[in-house]
Parts: sequence; structure tokens; C-alpha cells
Amino acid sequence: MENPFDDTYFMKKALQEAQTAFEYGEVPVGAVVVVNNRIIGRAHNLTERLKDVTAHAEMQAITAAANFLGGKYLHGCTLYVTLEPCQMCAGALYWSQISKVVYGAADLERGFNVVGGHLHPKTEVVSGILENEASELLKRFFIQRRNLN
Repeated sequence: MENPFDDTYFMKKALQEAQTAFEYGEVPVGAVVVVNNRIIGRAHNLTERLKDVTAHAEMQAITAAANFLGGKYLHGCTLYVTLEPCQMCAGALYWSQISKVVYGAADLERGFNVVGGHLHPKTEVVSGILENEASELLKRFFIQRRNLN
């Protein structure tokens, strides 16, 4: 029997969070943290609303998941995020010791792979899940922003 709770399923949940960010005028990045096929943290970018440069979707989702688990380590957890984490988020993911990171679109300017950031050596990374959908949402957002200015 096929497991309906695969990477695509949870990336769609992260994309829903990204859509919420889009609707609030935030850069449309969404994230969910999953353990045992259960979402224990969900978030989207809140940097504009909170006026906080650290309020990335990943950071918010890590905090929610850690609060749910009652500890700082995210062993056995997977982060699904629509855009490749930046260096700051990669650092937080490193310290959380998260087991797996799955991202949609690569960030060729600020992603942790480009700027030399690192995840924990035991963290598995999967990229390109629903990449086109994540990229299109980001492109629409920035086109819309350019047209408003």
C-alpha cells in the first residue's frame, strides 16, 4: 500500500503556508515540520508583519515544533520548506539537529548551498519537490511588487 503522506503531500502543506504569506504581502515562503506523518509546526514568513529580519518561515516552524516536543532538538523530524533555507535558517536547523530538510525551489542568491552554509552532518537533504509551484509563487509575488512601485 502506498503511503499518502509523502514529500509531495507535506510540500503542498508548506505551499499553503507560502500562499498565506503571499496574501499578507510577505515573501511567499512556507514551512511545516513533521514527525511520524504529523505536522507539529507550521509557519510562513512574518518578517514584514513583525518587523523582524529573523522571522523566516523556517525559524517560526522550528520554534513551533520545539515547543510542541518540549525540547530543542528535532530528532526524527522533517522540515518541508518552499524555498531553500538561507544561511541563518541553515544555522538554526544545524543546531536543532533536524533529521531531514526537504525544499522546493533553490535560492541561487542566498541559499545555504550558495553561501557556504551547513546543515548538521546527519541531516538528509532533498531538493526540488514541487519546485515549479514554489518558484511560480515567488515570481508572481516579485512581479506584483515591481508593478506596485
